[in-house]
Amino acid sequence: MDFGGGDEIRFERIGRAGVVTLTRPKALNALTHGMVRALAKALAAWESDAGVALVLVLGEGRAFSAGGDIMQVYAARGAGEEPPADFFADEYRLNVHIERYRKPYVALIDGIVMGGGVGISFHGSHRVLTENAQFAMPEVGIGFFPDVGGSHILPKFGSYGMYLALTGNRIGQGDALGCGLATHAIKATDQAALVARLMESGDPDAVLRDLSGPVARATDAATLAAIERHFSLASLDAVVSSLAAAQGDFSAATLSTILSRSPTSLAVAFRQIAMGRTLSMEACMRMEYRILNRMLAGHDFYEGIRAAIVDKDRQPKWRPARIEDVAATDVDAYFADLGERELAL
Repeated sequence: MDFGGGDEIRFERIGRAGVVTLTRPKALNALTHGMVRALAKALAAWESDAGVALVLVLGEGRAFSAGGDIMQVYAARGAGEEPPADFFADEYRLNVHIERYRKPYVALIDGIVMGGGVGISFHGSHRVLTENAQFAMPEVGIGFFPDVGGSHILPKFGSYGMYLALTGNRIGQGDALGCGLATHAIKATDQAALVARLMESGDPDAVLRDLSGPVARATDAATLAAIERHFSLASLDAVVSSLAAAQGDFSAATLSTILSRSPTSLAVAFRQIAMGRTLSMEACMRMEYRILNRMLAGHDFYEGIRAAIVDKDRQPKWRPARIEDVAATDVDAYFADLGERELAL
C-alpha cells in the first residue's frame, strides 16, 4: 500500500490489521517528515476502512524508534535556513490523531523508544513492551524538552513522570508497566505469535490476555519512595535543593544527572509537565508548539545536538549555564501565544 514515505516506512493490510513497519534500522528508525506524513495518511484511510479492525506499529532492528531526525534541524541552522517548524507541526497533529484514534492502536516495542518514537506509540490504546524495550524522554539532555505529547503523557504518572522528564533516564519493561506507561508486557519470543493472532482476530484485548503477563519493577521500593519525595515538590529549585540535601547514592547520582542537563530545558520542562496535568491533549500540543518555536530560535537545542551528535564531545556549553540564572520571565516567553502561528489542529 502506497501512502508515501519511500523506503523509510512500510504499510500493509494483513488479515484484519493495518500494519505499519518503520524501516530505517540503521538510523534506529528515527522519524523523518516523510514518515510522519505517510503515517498520517495511512491512519486516516484505515480509520474509515471497515476491513481494518486495528492498527499495529512495529520497528525493524534493535529500536522501535529512537526519536525524530533532529539533524535536519541542525543542518537548517547551519545553512542559514528557517528551522523546519512544519515537520514538528505535522508530527504534533499526528500525535493528536493517534490519541483520538477510533480503533485499537497497538505499538509493539522491542527495543529503544524515545522522543518521536514515543509520540507514535504511547498515545495509542495498547502499548506492548518486551524485555528488550527501553523507554526514555531524554530531550533536556540536548537542550530541548519532552515534546510529542510529553506534557500529556508524563503528568499521568505524578512524581515519576516528572522524574523521567527532568532526568531523561531510561526505564525498562517492568518500570514502564508498573507506572502505567505500558499497558502490556510480553516475552520477546512471543512477538511472532502476537502479531499473527492480531492479524487473524483483530481483537487485541483477547490476544493480549493470553500472551501478556505481570513483570516486576526493576526499581526498588526505597528508590520509588525517594522519587516521590523529591519530584513531588512544587518547583525545580525545590527538587534540586531536596536532592542536594539528601544522603545516598540515588540522590547524588540523580542530582549529577540533572545538573548536566540544559538549565533552560529543565525550567521549561518542569513548568510544561506541571501545566499538562490540567490540559487536554489538544491544549498540550498547542503549548508544546509554542515552546518548540522558541527552542528553534534559541541556543541550547543546537548546542545540545552539536555536543551529542555532531562533535560528540559530550561537553555542551549551555546558556545560561546554571539553573539559578534562568529567570522566570525567560521561561514565560516559551509559553507565550504565537498569534497567527498557533498550531492548527
